[in-house]
Amino acid sequence: MYCLQWLLPVLLIPKPLNPALWFNHSMFMGFYLLSFLLERKPCTICALVFLAALFLLCYSCWGNCFLYHCHDSPLPDAAHDPSIVGT
Repeated sequence: MYCLQWLLPVLLIPKPLNPALWFNHSMFMGFYLLSFLLERKPCTICALVFLAALFLLCYSCWGNCFLYHCHDSPLPDAAHDPSIVGT
């Protein structure tokens, strides 16, 4: 279970407010997870616990899933602020 300390914080990284950065964020997170799985080779239990947590987070559409954006969930209020999105 030592390898979970490297996997679970990945779920806490917030998604960027700017929708233009969502693809870059998804690619970075995907490559990080792929390189971690290939380099560190976590145990089966750790990998299953992480995948279950990722599935539950994305299935519930709480807005922090880095794989895709749920269409039913609204954007944060700050995402409509032109001073933030325009930067």
